[in-house]
Amino acid sequence: MTTAHNTTPQYPFTAVVGMDDLRLALLLNAVSPAVGGVLVRGEKGTAKSTAVRALSALMPAVDVVGGCRFACAPDAPDPGCPDGPHETGAVEERPTRMVELPVGASEDRLVGALDIERALSEGVKAFEPGLLADAHRGILYVDEVNLLHDHLVDLLLDAAAMGASYVEREGVSVRHAARFLLVGTMNPEEGELRPQLLDRFGLTVEVAASREPDERVTVVRRRLAYDADPAGFAADWAAEEDALRGRIAAARELLPRVTLGDAALRQIAATCAAFEVDGMRADIVMARTATALAAWAGRTDVLEEDVRQAALLALPHRRRRNPFDAPGLDEDKLDQTLEEFGADEGTGGDDDPEPDGPDGGPDGGGPDGGGPDGGGQPPQNSGQEEAPLPPEAELPHQQEREAPQTPQAPEKPEPESAPQGGAAGEKAAVGATEPFRTRRLDVPGLGEGADGRRSRARTAHGRTTGARRPQGALGKLHLAATVQAAAPHQRSRGRSGRGLVVRRDDLREAVREGREGNLVLFVVDASGSMAARKRMSAVKGAVLSLLLDAYQRRDKIGLITFRGTGAELALPPTSSVEAGAARLEQLPTGGRTPLSEGLLRAHEVLRVERMRDASRRPLLVVVTDGRATGGPEPVVRAARAARLLAGEGTASVVVDCEAGPVRLGLAGELARELQGTAITLDELRADSVSALVRTVQGNRKAA
Repeated sequence: MTTAHNTTPQYPFTAVVGMDDLRLALLLNAVSPAVGGVLVRGEKGTAKSTAVRALSALMPAVDVVGGCRFACAPDAPDPGCPDGPHETGAVEERPTRMVELPVGASEDRLVGALDIERALSEGVKAFEPGLLADAHRGILYVDEVNLLHDHLVDLLLDAAAMGASYVEREGVSVRHAARFLLVGTMNPEEGELRPQLLDRFGLTVEVAASREPDERVTVVRRRLAYDADPAGFAADWAAEEDALRGRIAAARELLPRVTLGDAALRQIAATCAAFEVDGMRADIVMARTATALAAWAGRTDVLEEDVRQAALLALPHRRRRNPFDAPGLDEDKLDQTLEEFGADEGTGGDDDPEPDGPDGGPDGGGPDGGGPDGGGQPPQNSGQEEAPLPPEAELPHQQEREAPQTPQAPEKPEPESAPQGGAAGEKAAVGATEPFRTRRLDVPGLGEGADGRRSRARTAHGRTTGARRPQGALGKLHLAATVQAAAPHQRSRGRSGRGLVVRRDDLREAVREGREGNLVLFVVDASGSMAARKRMSAVKGAVLSLLLDAYQRRDKIGLITFRGTGAELALPPTSSVEAGAARLEQLPTGGRTPLSEGLLRAHEVLRVERMRDASRRPLLVVVTDGRATGGPEPVVRAARAARLLAGEGTASVVVDCEAGPVRLGLAGELARELQGTAITLDELRADSVSALVRTVQGNRKAA
């Protein structure tokens, strides 16, 4: 929904405390929208949304064609505008719009809706604009952007790439311009973004609540003052807002005159090459950001500190190689690269380049160069108790508090001694082997869960399998079924011309089959029997591979471990695979094998999740050698727990970790009790020889 122009003033941008990097990134986009937007990553309750919403009040007003619902510019109207062609005449000035895209929005709400009934019967393109039309020449803000459904992400990507939105319904299409500044906020604990959408954000910043008591006091004091009297609080900050608005306008006017020299451009290219970012978008974004930084500082030339600051804002999120990598930049390596390709006057670019220069370069100091105009930092305000605009600041070292790095190569376990305070027989955590591509494990049957890439389901997208009467608003029209429903009634409806007389009752929507995301609950055996055979590294590597597969297939994941005398819910169901990788990396082993406790804990977790989201079907993945020890009748209790899960129809897969020349086949027996499937660690690999042989044999039987 679009932000309403109500009587309550927005919280002033200049009153936001701290978060220097966030404010700088937003201001640079206000100066140069071509930078490409901002992704704000951070923990909950850090005023991410407050800062973003406050930006709209600082953006310059735009001129639009009078009466145009698509915000066409008077001097260059869109030739394909649905409200066109436009006549020269009325011009309206309006504030830059901040349009918010709810995570649960429908496709029609995003791109607009076409009246199919009128299109078929009258040949009229009756189009109701969506949020992309509202955001044209403005700001599109997505809170919790990492939770956005895949089909909406696809539409956003298309619009961002082409600068236009297309709405098509069975051959009837509407196109309109859609160029907007994309701003998203997210909490990494709830899952990561798809790489394609991540790359569409020009800049990224990390935010966290201050740990300084005085700064936290200032935050609370200002918020309470705003809540008590929003109008009065806004009036107190009006002068600072006007000054900042004026500086943005001045920087925008100066921007076309800023020169990006060859030396600075060479530094940009060398930096992107040194950090091995994919594609060329990073180079372009860095160039635009460095130019905007210079304009913001009131200069017409780009300096080295501008390039450094641009790299810190534009590169961290582009260096991730898999979902378990933490975003961030090695600042020593950055300084080393900038020094090698120095952009000082009259130097740089002549030495033999070494893009992959060694780490541990000289200390770069702050990105501002120590001067009031260096680095393009926002100005300081001397009239308030605290500067409302970012002072000279560096990006904090985010790596220390982000998701863990990809687990390293397996380490040797340390069976000699248990960790201090650990249980008897407990062994230190070992590293995981390198992840690999796994076979697809899916839930049998046809579900109706959230869009994903794992199990078959009825979805809004996919191949058409039939038709039905619309249930609510019309989705995808099934043209043949609609015509078939309307055809018998043409004479009674008085049809006289060539057109088909179609009524609402005739409309049929397509029934589609695609893929859904599931809840993949891992139950991992961490007992001594796993560690004794030095298999835990391979087991962790397998689970890590399954976690990566779950990320790619848009699943929720949970992790239960069992050892000693009980089971632990190490990770409640979440969309964050990084959290799962972190718990897995820290997992120690040792003790007996309470298999029944692990299965019973899984039963309880699935029961609760079923009440929260009944449409998301679970897949239970038990990683064990099948042994059950500890407590009275451990084998009998494990079998009962397995039958309890099977009785509720839980789809199960047992990953058999048994090794050695003599195999007891206990994991296979567990799979039979669960009424599931048993596969070995080797068969889990998508490219394993045994899986290939099994596929070939299956094809021969089918033939």
